[in-house]
Amino acid sequence: MKLINRIEELEGLDGYWGKKDAQLIVIYGKRRVGKTSLIKAFAQLKPHIYFVADKTTETENLKLLSVIVAKYFKDTRLEKNGLKDWYDFFEYLKQNVKERLVLAIDEFPYLAEGNKGVSSIFQKGWDEILSKLPVFFILCGSSIGMMESETLAYKAPLYGRRTAQILIKPFSFFDAWNFYPDLNFEEFLKIYGVTGGNPAYLLKLKDAKNLEEALKQYVFKPIELLFEEVEFILREELREPRQYMSILKAISFGCRKFGEIVNETGFEKGSLHKYLFTLEDLHLIEKEVPVTEKNPEKSRRGLYQIQDQFVKFWFNYVYPYKGEIELGNTISAFSQWGKTFGGIIAQNYELIMREIVRKYQKNIFPFSKIGRWWEGNEEIDLIALNENTNEILFGEAKWSNKQIGTNIYEDLKAKAQKVNWGKKGRKEYFALFSRSGFTPDMKKMAKQESVFLFEKDKLIHL
Repeated sequence: MKLINRIEELEGLDGYWGKKDAQLIVIYGKRRVGKTSLIKAFAQLKPHIYFVADKTTETENLKLLSVIVAKYFKDTRLEKNGLKDWYDFFEYLKQNVKERLVLAIDEFPYLAEGNKGVSSIFQKGWDEILSKLPVFFILCGSSIGMMESETLAYKAPLYGRRTAQILIKPFSFFDAWNFYPDLNFEEFLKIYGVTGGNPAYLLKLKDAKNLEEALKQYVFKPIELLFEEVEFILREELREPRQYMSILKAISFGCRKFGEIVNETGFEKGSLHKYLFTLEDLHLIEKEVPVTEKNPEKSRRGLYQIQDQFVKFWFNYVYPYKGEIELGNTISAFSQWGKTFGGIIAQNYELIMREIVRKYQKNIFPFSKIGRWWEGNEEIDLIALNENTNEILFGEAKWSNKQIGTNIYEDLKAKAQKVNWGKKGRKEYFALFSRSGFTPDMKKMAKQESVFLFEKDKLIHL
């Protein structure tokens, strides 16, 4: 099985496989983010039993599991009679597992839905049987909330049993770019503005000849999974999806402060705090604070933003026109996309510049923190810090058809003096990021003052 990236995760799993004693690994993350592909790539050359739970009754899941286990052990009696219950399953493994075996149960939350006590049963099965066998036991699931509550939380029956846990996140921009190796930076930046780093979305759009065709075929079409994807995710994860839809809509439409979201949604402050925490836990939104804050957890200057790129796209271009699209009319959706998508691309470039400078840390200095800064009406797109060496980098990005001139650099230097951080005599660096390059005067000044100039994703050597 070909797996794009995920080298670190695979190496981690192989490391635990090499320990020989029993292992319990929890793998979780959003839907379609590549958990199953990772497990299959890891297990393909090893003795393994892989079972995907279904959203059905416990009896049906046990029947399905019985067939898979019977096939592995070549046991016609088990195939005919099946497993009576989970205890029977663990006892069967006790009698038959003689060599190292990967045992992977995918979509574990479906089992927990079918039987509220299944986590306690699995705890007993692990403690009394599996932990004493040469078993590499993987529990995997897409419901982040349920995986945490059933396996990772302090009160969870399986708490303390896991050897390791892996949260599978969407790919970074540069890792996601590996799915489209023939596209240049700007071309892929547009794709990323729809898919983010979700591998299933990246692969889905790859079949189309261009982005507009991809949207027409796979997003602005009611029969396609991406058309209903956001609502499906919220229904799967949450008991009150409509309330969360209102919050995500408000943030997508520019309500980033807590008070703005209160006013837009009409929720009480106490309820809204709870909803926001849940959305953060699900990695759908994130709370951003100025990177120079000493106690970011306690900061009252936080701004909320959509963390999932496709969710951001969906609320901007699918949700407002859903009724029309269902009737076959995509004119309004495409019109809005044509008018405003450039703004989303520019916003994403400001975020991706953090990945860009990380690639060039050897040319600048090692960063301990990186993010954005704002104070009143002043804002700096990027600040990277090193508290130990008292070094700070200020960066500004312009995704436009104009070259960056010295005026942008002078403005950045003026704003930098308003940033209260570091000890006296801090070492300051400056970087500019441009879609369209730099004026000759800016290049001359950059050479004189050692300013780092980046054109798209590349550092220019003057």
